Amino acid sequence: MYILGISSFYHDSAAALLLNGEIIAAVQEERFTRKKHDSRFPENAILYCLKEANISLSDVSAVVFYDKPFIKFERLIETYLSYAPSGISSFLKAIPVWLKDKLYLKKLIKKELSSLSHLKERDLPKILFTEHHQSHAASAFYPSPFKEAVVLCLDGVGEWATSSVWLGNKNQLNPLWEINFPHSLGMLYSAFTYYTGFKVNSGEYKLMGLAPYGQPSYVNEILDNLIDLKEDGTFRLNMSYFSFANGLTMTNEKFDQLFGGPPRKAEGTLTQKDMDLARSIQHVTEEVVLRLGRSIHKETKQDYLCMAGGVALNCVANGRLLREGPFKEIWVQPAAGDAGGALGAALSAWYQYYNKERNLNSHDLDFMKGSYLGPSFDTKDIEESLQKQKAHFEHVEDENIFFDKVAQVLADGNVVGWFQGRMEFGPRALGARSIIGDPRNQKMQSVMNLKIKYRESFRPFAPALLEEEVSEYFEFNARSPYMLMVAPVKERLRIKMTEEQEKLFGIEKLNIPRSSMPAITHVDYSARLQTVNKKTNSRFFKLLTHFKAITGCPVLVNTSFNVRGEPLVCSIEDAYRCFMRTEMDYLIIENFILAKGTQPKWEESSDWKSEYELD
Repeated sequence: MYILGISSFYHDSAAALLLNGEIIAAVQEERFTRKKHDSRFPENAILYCLKEANISLSDVSAVVFYDKPFIKFERLIETYLSYAPSGISSFLKAIPVWLKDKLYLKKLIKKELSSLSHLKERDLPKILFTEHHQSHAASAFYPSPFKEAVVLCLDGVGEWATSSVWLGNKNQLNPLWEINFPHSLGMLYSAFTYYTGFKVNSGEYKLMGLAPYGQPSYVNEILDNLIDLKEDGTFRLNMSYFSFANGLTMTNEKFDQLFGGPPRKAEGTLTQKDMDLARSIQHVTEEVVLRLGRSIHKETKQDYLCMAGGVALNCVANGRLLREGPFKEIWVQPAAGDAGGALGAALSAWYQYYNKERNLNSHDLDFMKGSYLGPSFDTKDIEESLQKQKAHFEHVEDENIFFDKVAQVLADGNVVGWFQGRMEFGPRALGARSIIGDPRNQKMQSVMNLKIKYRESFRPFAPALLEEEVSEYFEFNARSPYMLMVAPVKERLRIKMTEEQEKLFGIEKLNIPRSSMPAITHVDYSARLQTVNKKTNSRFFKLLTHFKAITGCPVLVNTSFNVRGEPLVCSIEDAYRCFMRTEMDYLIIENFILAKGTQPKWEESSDWKSEYELD
């Protein structure tokens, strides 16, 4: 039985396909349309999933949407009524969209499915709906390796829930309790994203990356004025400081007064105040997550935790919860945001609607297949595409020679676009669509940020390393295959700052190396880890092994293969275009090696950077 899950019409549309409960394919719509966080109906994503399974829509038993629009509309109306007459402009903007499309989502889904499949509506698969947090919880629990676990979902808002706790056991997933809108940890974090000049729903990871440059000097202001945080981690927001429930912005003038001025303008100069605000809200977020974790462990007596929702992408908080919390293991859905809701909706239907058994005997890490669930290309596809581009390339068939060559290219200080196998599902590049480099190179971070990614200089990069080596290099002794845990670098690898360097503030700390792997060590001696397993990604594992053989270092810098404002590259054409537009030195597509210096001159008909919305 095939089940197709879809999301979202709000942010980051995606599709995912199951066959008898096994995940066959999952992909975001943005990868095909090249519009980051594309929220349109995921037509291209659906067509890819069907193609990957070699089926048509008529072979699908059910199509499942990841939330319930009528309940969301109820929340919208009740919220506006409770704040009336305030928020009338926001109301007038939102209601026509709902009355036109969102309220009649089932009809719209049928129309879109008929259009892409040429099936009549009566011949379409059954259309089902799950609740938003049910989709998140299902995406976290069912692909996890745990027979039983407590599940914590944290995001902005679904229908009503903003935080929810579930108990998973075999194929059952039961809700325990929830915190409802407008009291939302995700919205609180996004309010500071907005106030510090970043884009809501995509700039939160920048705020997390900025935090180590600051001091937690506003923690008391946040706890005394914005959030009433209880000992058990539950909370309420003081809505007099926020506009997200009834306005067109996240914060208001009262918020501005509390923090001494208006929000930073996008692309404006980052100040020490912005860094201190980032550090302060990160501190509060971690405290909420830690308290909630301890409470639900005490309440359920479960040793294993699963997480999903946008806040679950806060890998700093995840790392602290694993180190300081009571759980033996934590498993976070790699596509924890709305895109992952497509997968959760399909899984929820399979296990809860159809009541199918859950087989836990045939897994290694989990059931996500490393999150490598997107398109791949064979040798013929690659060669034809590169010839069409008039690209110059070398095809190295011998595997040992190939990996030795690439490892040496990296050891020589080159930046490499690494395009291998099936594309990743979710926001992280995990060694399939990655830009990689030597972490020992002190200039690597600034080169990658400014000349390749075209993004802010403060942004940190993540290390990918051999799974069995992780405890030798980091204060960490677990798996982190999806780059969703942050851990400190080992003390023996750190470079202590001088007395003069200790006096520096904020961004002044950027160019001071913090370890023998400066390109992946943040200013607080931390790093966002990806542990690489031979079974999950054999080619990336081989590259790390060959790089270690040459350099003695089993670690590579790993960042997403894209430029700022652009989605992760999907096709061969996407990869070659990104390679030629940037100062990347080499492009490696499967066993094809392309050197920048041998390529034909690249010309653009327009200012391509303006095509991408800065996020």
